[in-house]
Amino acid sequence: MIYHLLTRLFEGRHYAYENTLFRGTCAAILCFVLMLVFMPRVIRQLIKWKLGDRPEFDHATLNELTRDKSNVPTMGGVMMLASIGLSTLLLADLTSFYVQMGLVCLIWLGALGAVDDWLKLTAKQRSKSRDGLKMYEKLLFQIGLGVVLGYYIYRHGQTNLAIVSPLVQEDPIASYRVLTVPFYKVGIQLGTASFMIVTVLVMTGTSNAVNLTDGMDGLASGCVAMCALVFALLTYVSGTHDLAHKLLLPYVPRSGELVIMCGAILGSVLGFLWYNCHPARVFMGDTGSLPLGGLIGFVAVVTRQELMLLVAGGVFVIEALSVIGQIGYFKWTKGGRLFRCAPIHHHFHLGGWTESQTVVRFWLVSAMFAGLALATIKLR
Repeated sequence: MIYHLLTRLFEGRHYAYENTLFRGTCAAILCFVLMLVFMPRVIRQLIKWKLGDRPEFDHATLNELTRDKSNVPTMGGVMMLASIGLSTLLLADLTSFYVQMGLVCLIWLGALGAVDDWLKLTAKQRSKSRDGLKMYEKLLFQIGLGVVLGYYIYRHGQTNLAIVSPLVQEDPIASYRVLTVPFYKVGIQLGTASFMIVTVLVMTGTSNAVNLTDGMDGLASGCVAMCALVFALLTYVSGTHDLAHKLLLPYVPRSGELVIMCGAILGSVLGFLWYNCHPARVFMGDTGSLPLGGLIGFVAVVTRQELMLLVAGGVFVIEALSVIGQIGYFKWTKGGRLFRCAPIHHHFHLGGWTESQTVVRFWLVSAMFAGLALATIKLR
C-alpha cells in the first residue's frame, strides 16, 4: 500500500523505494519491530487461553530433559504470520503475481498449522482424544497447495513472453522450464507434469522439514533466518536482468518483489527469536513452522532454485532425513534405532550436549550451508 501510494505521488521519478532490496530491508526492520512490540501481548493472550505446549516423546530421558517446557505457550507463529502479511501488504507491489501467490501460501499453510495446533492444545479442554490433524490430512492440504501453485506458476511462466533466459536464449519462456543445477551452467528442462511434481515435493518437503526442526528453543528460528537471507539475495538476482545474465541464473521478471517477503520472514523470525531463545517464553508451533517452510519452498520454485534449497537449507534436509532413516530402520529391523532419538538434534541432546550447545552448533552448521549456497553462484 505504501509502495503504491509513493508510486502515485512520485510518478515518473526514480527513488530508493523502487529498489526491492531497499524495501526488503525495510520489511525486515518493520517485522522485527512489530515482533518486539506486540509479541508480549500475544504471549499473555496465549497464556490466558491456556494454549500451553505439553511436549511428550517416546523416550523417558528426553521427557525428563524437556519437563521445564510444559505449559510454555505455543501458536506464537500467528504473530509472525501477521507481521509478514502486513509488511508485504505495505511494502510490496501487490499487482505482482508472485506476491499474490505468496500471500495465498502464507494464509493456506498458516490456517493448516493453526487448526493442527488448536486441536492438539485444546483436546484436553474439549475432552477429546484427537491429537491434532493426522499426517495424511496435513499432507493432503500441503500437496493440494503444491498442485495449485505449480499449475498457476507454470501457466504464468508460459504466458509471460517477456521472460528471457540467459541460459537458453532461443526460447523466451525456457527459463521457467529450467531446473537450475548448482555447479552446472545448463539446467534441466521440465515439462508441465514434472514442474508440478517438483513444486509439490519442494513445498511439502520444506514445510515439513522446518516443522521437524522446530524442536528446541530458537533452533528453527535461527536456521530459517539464514535460509531466508540466502533466498532474499537469490531472488534479487533472479529479478534483475543484468545480474541474472551475468551470473547465468534464470531471469524471472517481477520475481524481485519476493525480496520483500524474504526480508519480512527474516525480520519476523529474528524478532520471534528474541522471545524464543533459551529459555523460551513462547513456541511458534505448526502455525509458524509450516508456512515459514512453505514460503521458502515457494520462493525456491519461483526463482528456479529448488536444488539450491537443498544446500541453503542443509540443516532442514539433515533433520528430515534423520526422521526418515529412523523410521525406515526401525521397521526394517523390527525395533532397531539409528539414532538415540529423531529428529537428529535430540540425538545430540541425549548424547550430552546441552540444549544451548545443540542449538548454537546447528546454527553454525546452517551458516556454513548458507555460505556454501551463495558461493555456488560463482562456481558454475
